[in-house]
Amino acid sequence: MIEASTFLRRFLLADAVFSGVAALGFTFAAGAFASLFNLPETLLRETGLFLIAYTALVGWLASRTAVPKPLVMLVVVGNAAWTVGSIALLLSGAVSPNLAGELMVVAQAIATGVFAELQYVGLRKSASMVAA
Repeated sequence: MIEASTFLRRFLLADAVFSGVAALGFTFAAGAFASLFNLPETLLRETGLFLIAYTALVGWLASRTAVPKPLVMLVVVGNAAWTVGSIALLLSGAVSPNLAGELMVVAQAIATGVFAELQYVGLRKSASMVAA
């Protein structure tokens, strides 16, 4: 366990809010977003369902003063992987989004990459160990 810095907690909370909004939108309005972005409805809905669980985890971490360092690292690595995976999805040809869809995927990939970096910095600022 480490004592979470205010910096780390702030960017975990921001990630939870950002992911929570996306989770609700993609879960409950997948059809509308599929039409808007020309992306598969199933992909958007399943992404939204995953993000519900992810939001709960990251929100819980953000609410703690002491956090398990491995869980925070999992969030950081997961965000970095999400960024790479989002760009890989566009380049793979597996989906054919319109311009709005491409911009949305790129924008959320950038935002997620920024969260990964800021959370990593916050983790480094949270170096002190606390008793479990």
